[in-house]
Amino acid sequence: MTTSAERRVSTIVAGAGPAGVLAAVHAAERGPVLLLESGSLPRSKSCGGMLHQLSLETLEPYGEVPESIVSSPRTVNFRYNDWDRRITRTTELAFLNVSRAGFDEWLLSLLPGNVEVRERSAVTGFEQDAESVTVQVRSGDTTETVRADLLIGADGARSQVRRALGLRDSASYVTLQDFVELTDEIDPVFDCIYMRNIGDEFAYAYVVPKDGVALIGSVFYPRTKRPWEKQDQVIGMLRQRMPELGAQVGRESAAALYLRSPEDILHGSGRVLLAGEAAGFMSPTSGEGISYALRTGREAGLAAAGDPASALAHYEESTAPIVSDIVRRFRWLPLMESRLGKYLAGFVPTPIVSRVTMGL
Repeated sequence: MTTSAERRVSTIVAGAGPAGVLAAVHAAERGPVLLLESGSLPRSKSCGGMLHQLSLETLEPYGEVPESIVSSPRTVNFRYNDWDRRITRTTELAFLNVSRAGFDEWLLSLLPGNVEVRERSAVTGFEQDAESVTVQVRSGDTTETVRADLLIGADGARSQVRRALGLRDSASYVTLQDFVELTDEIDPVFDCIYMRNIGDEFAYAYVVPKDGVALIGSVFYPRTKRPWEKQDQVIGMLRQRMPELGAQVGRESAAALYLRSPEDILHGSGRVLLAGEAAGFMSPTSGEGISYALRTGREAGLAAAGDPASALAHYEESTAPIVSDIVRRFRWLPLMESRLGKYLAGFVPTPIVSRVTMGL
């Protein structure tokens, strides 16, 4: 392994997802930015690829979402399914259905010229003082020392930046997503499905039609053993009720943030800020994360564009409403995850279910 000489930039951003890109866009207003992505670009992110209204509102200043990345069906509404009790509730909560890979690639196109994007590169460690952050960046077999005014960790649920800070770590769901060909059309909805005989480790499954393929995902609680076998079981059960499901053409996995307490939300320390899932920003009730990534990435970047010495304080202040929103959702979580909550969903009128879902 070789080590190159130290260089200097204004801001280093770890993670080239929605949070990292918007952080880099605004941090670049102050000076050169180094944007690091541990994987290859364009990114391959296991995700349903649906944009909430909050995401669309956040993106408005950056231009319209290109039609080239919008999938068919264009819009999907959230539908609650308790298959054991045969309860179905279609809500008014709508999502724009997009290609996740296309969405991430479009976000990268928003970056100004003074942002250097480097793939297959990651932060391996750092030290900070009152004036700067000195970061070790690994790219392949080469380690480079880069000094910056600020480091923004937007590197996901298993954030290396968060761990290097020595702050409270958060657990992760295990998620598996299969791509299954469709032999016929299915309902144009985002199905969230609860099935009880998969096991206690199973949280829920989802089905999203997308350009002739069904995305079938399952979310499992932390430390689930052999989740791929349980995913096969989920797909087998879905096939019994959905004859339109054809051949499986791919499978991917990812980690998703497992929020249990407002204490899981951490803005950073000193000259290191955290955004998106790295900071603990995600809905604990719905699992929706893109809108939180976009909003907190933007706020982290705006804070970095100002005085670096007070960036963390400004970031904490600007994201206080988002934290309050997540705390509110935590109050709903015990009921939602309980058997009583799922039982009550069978008796509550659909308009009320729809209204409650809009707030989760």
